Amino acid sequence: MAPQLSPARATAALVALSLAAFAYVTTELLPIGLLTLIAPDLHRSRSAVGLLVTGYAFVVVIASLPLAHLTKRIPRRRLLAGTFVVFTLATALSAFAHSYWLLAGARLATAATQALFWSVIGSTVTGLFPADVRGRIVARFSVGPALAPVLGVPLGTWIGQQAGWRTAFAVMAVVGLLTGIVVTALLPSFAPADGGAARGTAPDPRGYRTLLVVTAVGITGYLTAQTYITPFLLDVTGFPASSLSVLLLVSGAAGVLGTMIVGRFIDSRPVVAIAAPLALVGGTLLLLYAFGPVKPLTVGLLALAGLGFSALAAAVQGRTLQLAPGNTDVASAGMGSAFNAGIASGSLLGGALLPSAGARPLALVGGLLALTALSVALFDARRHPAPAKGPVRPAIEGVAECDDDQATAVAR
Repeated sequence: MAPQLSPARATAALVALSLAAFAYVTTELLPIGLLTLIAPDLHRSRSAVGLLVTGYAFVVVIASLPLAHLTKRIPRRRLLAGTFVVFTLATALSAFAHSYWLLAGARLATAATQALFWSVIGSTVTGLFPADVRGRIVARFSVGPALAPVLGVPLGTWIGQQAGWRTAFAVMAVVGLLTGIVVTALLPSFAPADGGAARGTAPDPRGYRTLLVVTAVGITGYLTAQTYITPFLLDVTGFPASSLSVLLLVSGAAGVLGTMIVGRFIDSRPVVAIAAPLALVGGTLLLLYAFGPVKPLTVGLLALAGLGFSALAAAVQGRTLQLAPGNTDVASAGMGSAFNAGIASGSLLGGALLPSAGARPLALVGGLLALTALSVALFDARRHPAPAKGPVRPAIEGVAECDDDQATAVAR
């Protein structure tokens, strides 16, 4: 069995792992803020630099499940320590890259470690606490990645503007190194099968499969509009370029609030925890399409959309740990693939529509997709209501409905 931690040590480990997620998401998105600095320095177009983010997400999609399978017997403390070592080295290589392809290669290596990180982090962080508060712990952990677009990317962009884009990556390498040291010191060492969150609390292959579909479609909808929110705010609403950073800060801050709110419902009302954010995202995007030129309303709707997206991200991660039909790491890897597939699909769909349709219809398309995901979630909940909740036992003592190969088949 996993060794018991004191509440103080478990909380410290939770904070450290949340900071690690903050570092990962910041590093993933950093080229967006540094785009105008990287492109001329490496003699590449801005669109080519943008592919550093798209390629990153693609690696996470394809690498999550294989890496989860290959590493499922490695103790999580050792695995995460190795992950942070590679993250630090690859991010440092990004800082010293003097060619586009070297930077791209370093980014792909970092992305592979992120795929592995997201595959195991859910069970690792929730396994430190009682099983009946998994959703609440996931929400608290999610504050870190939610802060990345609000604090991490703007700060990294500012560092790049002041000291060069390479310095920004060097800083993230140092953050990764320090975080890895702290996490390694705080986490206990035990076999993955002995972790308190190694298995789902309510294994359901069909429900898990539906959750993957709902997540991919819902995230596609949000990212169809959000990826190109800058031209929407400039061309449709008429905001000046100087106000963009403040507007995006409002959206990001609302996202942090969303993760805190949804944590109250993931454990007790999981269907509501997923349906409400989807309804919020879908409704606000449709209202943005209808009232985009109205500045005060647009600011409020932008904040609500950010709140809904971050709440949804935390909710589906928590729900995965409930419905996982086998090993929760494999199930989380499948969810990571679905989530990043939604990110990539949304950005590609929005990019395909933008040249001919403009920015405003993207909100309409995104809203309809989010509401489609909501309809699937509600139909599934109505047709297959959750059974009455019995006494919560540690996941390691629960009965797994299928093995890891079946879980992988469901995820695919």
